[in-house]
Amino acid sequence: MEKRDYYHILGVSRQAGEEEIKKSYRQLALKYHPDRNPGDKQAEEMFKEAAEAYEVLHDAQKRRLYDQYGHEGLKGNGFNGFGGFEDIFSAFGDIFQFSFNQGRRQTTSARPGNDLLVSITLSFEEAFFGAQKEVEIETNCACTHCGGSGAEPGSRETTCPACRGTGQIVQSRGFFQISTGCARCQGAGKVLETPCQECRGQGRTKQKKSVQVKVPAGVDSDTQLRIRGQGESGYRGGGTGDLYVRFAVTPHEQIQRAGDNLHCKISLSLVQAICGDTVEIPSLNGPKSVEIPPGTQHGTLMRLEGEGVPKLRGRGRGDYLIEVGVEIPKDISPRQKELLQEFHRLEEEGNRLRGKKWPWNRHKDSREKKAPAG
Repeated sequence: MEKRDYYHILGVSRQAGEEEIKKSYRQLALKYHPDRNPGDKQAEEMFKEAAEAYEVLHDAQKRRLYDQYGHEGLKGNGFNGFGGFEDIFSAFGDIFQFSFNQGRRQTTSARPGNDLLVSITLSFEEAFFGAQKEVEIETNCACTHCGGSGAEPGSRETTCPACRGTGQIVQSRGFFQISTGCARCQGAGKVLETPCQECRGQGRTKQKKSVQVKVPAGVDSDTQLRIRGQGESGYRGGGTGDLYVRFAVTPHEQIQRAGDNLHCKISLSLVQAICGDTVEIPSLNGPKSVEIPPGTQHGTLMRLEGEGVPKLRGRGRGDYLIEVGVEIPKDISPRQKELLQEFHRLEEEGNRLRGKKWPWNRHKDSREKKAPAG
């Protein structure tokens, strides 16, 4: 990657004096310093780039070579670019009158455990009424030998000798200070005097455990339940994570669910639809008797209020919707056909007396009116 112009990096002209160059670099160093931009790789590169530009432009000899020959003029003259924080300390430690050290940071070795997710399959009835289920999970549990502390019984944690309990190692040149996490204690500030032999200082081991799950009435597929404190155990006595349970509900043979409502389809004979009847429908509490009013039409939707699914959030229950289908017989006996024709004749006669016509008669009359006169 081609290097950028040093004057452009610092935002100064080629005639800029030493004070202007110093002031510009100070502002850039403050803006892009790693302590102010943790984890930002782009800011880190900008910080290094500004430091390299300043190292050249504040030095009269290096600046003269750069002005005359550019980046090529610096090669072979003891300048290899920015080599890390040690280069900053040696070149600029005497000009910075500020520190990014934020003071003594007390940390702890304990860290909370992760949350866990498991899935449970329920029958349609279990989801409707609620249930008690048991799940077995394998996860990091508190070590039984050390009680989760990570230290061998009788031992304890001591202050880290490398960072003296701060969790940070500070490097400095003059007034310029850089803090990094302590490698000895991993930033905890404490180390174990004698690590537990069972868990090797982790405070937890892989174990299987059973968790009782109370399934509330009304759950559905993809409903997620949170059980506090039943997840992964923490590191060295840290807090335990939570367990999330996701449900999958198997379908019912006759009843469907739509939100908080239940839905089923029933078939009536022609006579039942015309004359009315009492029929049994499937329900999750056993067969249920329902009155069919006379003259019920095909596709009628009957609603039984408050007999649907218990509402998971809030009170009450949804409804039970019953869709009616009327079956038309395909094969009938001569006697049945005779009776139906007699029924049809009597129906037409009654309609004429009432001044009512069958739909097909109205269509016939309409066609006859539109026919041209012969």
